[in-house]
Amino acid sequence: MSRANPLKTLRRLIRKLPSVEVSESGGVRYLHLGGDAIQSSIRLSDPERLELHYTRAMMAFLLFAPAPRDVLMVGVGGGSIARFIHHHFEQTRITGVEINQQVVSAARMYFGLPDDDERIAIHVADAASFVPAHPDSADVLLHDAFDDGDAVEALCTQDFFDCCAAALRSDGVFAMNFMMDEPKFDVYRARLARAFDDRLLLLPTGDRVNRIVFAFKGAVARLPIERLQKDAAGIEATLGLPMQASCRDLVKFNPHTAAYLEVRPKPARDR
Repeated sequence: MSRANPLKTLRRLIRKLPSVEVSESGGVRYLHLGGDAIQSSIRLSDPERLELHYTRAMMAFLLFAPAPRDVLMVGVGGGSIARFIHHHFEQTRITGVEINQQVVSAARMYFGLPDDDERIAIHVADAASFVPAHPDSADVLLHDAFDDGDAVEALCTQDFFDCCAAALRSDGVFAMNFMMDEPKFDVYRARLARAFDDRLLLLPTGDRVNRIVFAFKGAVARLPIERLQKDAAGIEATLGLPMQASCRDLVKFNPHTAAYLEVRPKPARDR
């Protein structure tokens, strides 16, 4: 989810369902849930492109898990990321959990979310129950669930974050989208730190409206910056994502040395 641009307050309404609204402006179609905030978008002339900054930033998980077998998504929205992964990663299975059937219907009708097949399955269910029931099932878990612009509290408890960690395989990667003005961000970040043994990285989005928290199930403590830069250039060339800018911001906004990005902070006595 991203905040609405105030310059786009005049828009052509396509269809309005209870709590689900679809609009268009400047060749871009938007999904809104319960207000003007943008949940998802698609550029009609280039539907495979990720339009919103935060969706591109969440794809930075590819720097840490370049070829996931299974991706679990908490919150599907318009399905931009699911559609992108389904299109570009033929060996990856996608499991989406979305509590609102109307959102799934709108995503498939207006945003090109693929129908279920052998590589994608969208479950209309409460992630608070679904995720704990599927331990050790994913290589990447993407958390992008909102309630009227704020993170869903029931999906930000310590128990749920612990279950997210348990849902990942041994070297799994977690990514969660937050609004930059999320009032409980420090509380939720601390819970994620407990769930993932302090192995966290922060990535502000290109427009600085959102920020992504990456967390690591494995024992990784640091990542070579030179390798990240090389991988980012390759991903950008192949997929058209602004991965080199994301790599620079990962270094800029997280502890690092000249050679390494520090994933797990060193104890004070070792600094």
